[in-house]
Amino acid sequence: MVMKSEKTLLIKHLGDSPILRIIDYFLDNPLFDYSKKEILESIRISRRTLFQIWSDLEKNGIVKVTRKVGKARMYKLNKENEVVKKLIELDMALGKQIMKESVKEVEVLA
Repeated sequence: MVMKSEKTLLIKHLGDSPILRIIDYFLDNPLFDYSKKEILESIRISRRTLFQIWSDLEKNGIVKVTRKVGKARMYKLNKENEVVKKLIELDMALGKQIMKESVKEVEVLA
């Protein structure tokens, strides 16, 4: 998956930082697990930046290894982590808020 140039709701509201881009990528692509290389190609951050951030993501239980494919480790968001649960809730709440605003705009135009 390639990240769109348009910013997601989470990025718009919380800011465009590399760590948030990584988390947002997993939130937007929850069905599969991804290698670091796939993540790098999709969110367009430098390899150095990813590796600086990654150890903290693993240490804090934000991401977890799901399996190994050859030498590559595959990762997913750790949905059992309390911080991840709250980020998922926030992402859903932002989506609901935007939907309500869109419905109101349509009603005003009708």
